[in-house]
Amino acid sequence: MSDAVLLEVADGIATITLNRPEVRNAIDLPTALALAEALDEVDERADVAAVILTGTGSTFCAGMDLKAFAATKERPIHDRRGAFGIARQPCEKPLIAAIEGNALGGGLEIALACDLVVAAASSRLGLPEVKRGLVAAAGGVLRLPRRIPQAVAMELILTGEPLSADEARSWGLVNRVAADGESLAVARELATAIAANAPLALSAAKRIVIESADWSGDEGFDRQAAYTDPVRASADAAEGARAFVEKRAPQWTGS
Repeated sequence: MSDAVLLEVADGIATITLNRPEVRNAIDLPTALALAEALDEVDERADVAAVILTGTGSTFCAGMDLKAFAATKERPIHDRRGAFGIARQPCEKPLIAAIEGNALGGGLEIALACDLVVAAASSRLGLPEVKRGLVAAAGGVLRLPRRIPQAVAMELILTGEPLSADEARSWGLVNRVAADGESLAVARELATAIAANAPLALSAAKRIVIESADWSGDEGFDRQAAYTDPVRASADAAEGARAFVEKRAPQWTGS
């Protein structure tokens, strides 16, 4: 993994940091490949229950590194995880974006690939691609209307105007607004609450939430059984029941 993407693991939480502050954490091809590698690692590690994605410095991510693209003609796309190394296939574990500064264009598309978003109070979030003659094709026009009301998403997509952190929270795009400089700390609080829960249950619950968007109401209960039945039969489910009866914290094994 390159120095452009840092990975730290502690107390069941992985923190992935985009580390290119000199270009506002913009993503070139090597950075996209490094981010995909970090996501692969956290998916495979049994000691990781929740993941935070953040950026070094005053900007979460400026999206695609246009200067690098102009010089190399290499688009920052991973063959499996897609644009920026995350847009098409984020990690399987709960993923929280911790935003300082702006998340515009590709930066917001990376945040939209995450499950939860914490934004600093002065942050702005938006998809200005139409102002540049482009379409937010790295997940922006696909995911934003699923996260907030369609009419609101349509206005943001067609005008290219950003939301403040408070506005984004009012529409449900942002989960928590932190004081400037504190987004990572607030994201860690959220990740700690998540990581205290059973890993198999977390993984199954996330998959059902995401995949059920394409299920009909009639088939949902049948299709979720493929994920919920193994969890119900797991050692962790039995441990959760015992811990409740014995009034103690459960000891999860992920089995």
